[in-house]
Amino acid sequence: MTVRKLQNYINGQWVESKTDQFLEVKNPATDEVIAYVPLSTREEVEAAIKAAKEAFWEWRQTPPLVRARYMFKLKNLMEEHYEELARIIVQEEGKTLDEARGEVRRAIENVEVATGIPSLMMGYNLEDVASGIDEYVIRQPLGVFCCIAPFNFPLMVPLWFMPYAVACGNTYIVKPSEQVPMSQTRLLELIEEAGFPPGVVNLVNGAKEVVDVLLEHPDVKGASFVGSTRVAKYIYSKATQHGKRVQCQAGAKNFIVVMPDCDVDKSMGSLMSSFFGSAGERCLAGAILMPVGDIYEPLRDKFVEAASRLKIGYGLDEGVQMGPVISRRHKERVLKYIEIGIQEGAKLILDGRNVKVKGYENGYFIGPTIFDDVKPEMTIAREEIFGPVACIMRVDSLDEAIEIIHSVPYGNAASIFTSSGKWAREFRYRVQCGNIGINIGIAAPMAFFPFSGMKESFFGDLHGQGRDAINFFTERKVVIERWF
Repeated sequence: MTVRKLQNYINGQWVESKTDQFLEVKNPATDEVIAYVPLSTREEVEAAIKAAKEAFWEWRQTPPLVRARYMFKLKNLMEEHYEELARIIVQEEGKTLDEARGEVRRAIENVEVATGIPSLMMGYNLEDVASGIDEYVIRQPLGVFCCIAPFNFPLMVPLWFMPYAVACGNTYIVKPSEQVPMSQTRLLELIEEAGFPPGVVNLVNGAKEVVDVLLEHPDVKGASFVGSTRVAKYIYSKATQHGKRVQCQAGAKNFIVVMPDCDVDKSMGSLMSSFFGSAGERCLAGAILMPVGDIYEPLRDKFVEAASRLKIGYGLDEGVQMGPVISRRHKERVLKYIEIGIQEGAKLILDGRNVKVKGYENGYFIGPTIFDDVKPEMTIAREEIFGPVACIMRVDSLDEAIEIIHSVPYGNAASIFTSSGKWAREFRYRVQCGNIGINIGIAAPMAFFPFSGMKESFFGDLHGQGRDAINFFTERKVVIERWF
């Protein structure tokens, strides 16, 4: 890959940043520099906002059917460049090629759902609410929106939001994670190729200063964010103080309950993917494995055996099942949590700290790591590690499992593995998490459903994707009408 200095995309033009501050973008498997990303200036962010604002009215007046056709063009281009997009994700983020392909597919699905905007954006009406008076609701776009994106799904997450916002008639600014900006750069090149009018979709690279300008500027109507709870609280507070709509999908500590009647062998592949897929850097990743009763020992033994067989390496190499974490700094963070777990008395039964990958000795690799005898009060049982670290916490009943799930501040996802419809329904009914899996290890909603979250896993009222996205990116105007 040729090392390139990335640019911003403002008002339909690729613009070199005037900043003197650039960060290195590194391949997590090799530690090699693959790009330089600018930390854009305030003036550059303001230029993107100005372009988006000026493009809004004409785009807003464009018929929804015409706006949908741009989405069809973008979808087709993403299909044509499917493999290329997946390989970029592997090189900048570190996940395996199959995982990256899955990310591209989910990204495309969001664009595909947005092509249905002529139906999704429809309002509703009622004649004769009083004598000779009719009343109806119409949905209207608001203006400029923005996305502040995370590192773990660099292509997909902005597309939880942008296609819906733009299809509804708004204009948009994407601020990619400065750690993984390349896939969004390639996406904006495809958006340019699809012929979107200048200013409708813009990209500004950068870090906190860029975010603050977007959150403070009066011409930005709303913001979407995915990331840690700490940053989500900051963004939610700052955005609402400035009168903006905001949706912040935040941190997680996801529990997977395994009941005594579970078919362990059939479930093991799903468990491996949940806990160790994408090196555990998923907001839907399994964090705590909770065997109920007598299934504890057989589940634990098979879980450790399967994890120890996972092939670790560079995601573009044949047969690799787990890649590195995102950065050297993040690796140190995960290793610190492993040390804390040991100090607090958890039993380390699979140690991934010293894994070596031949040919990639400088990569940020951590092998699957499993703690047993984890107690609910331990740090590793309560804080988000965001790495390939699984904690086993034995419980005696479903009631005890649900009580522990509710004791943590997060409410992103929880899953149960069982053959009992009664247990499954009780779990679904009682557990206070936004995304529930029944014999599903990764409870990831499809694009036409909202990506939910509760407690400190979500701040806002309307989630990304689906009908929630349509409501977030439009205002419902009520018209009461009488004619003499």
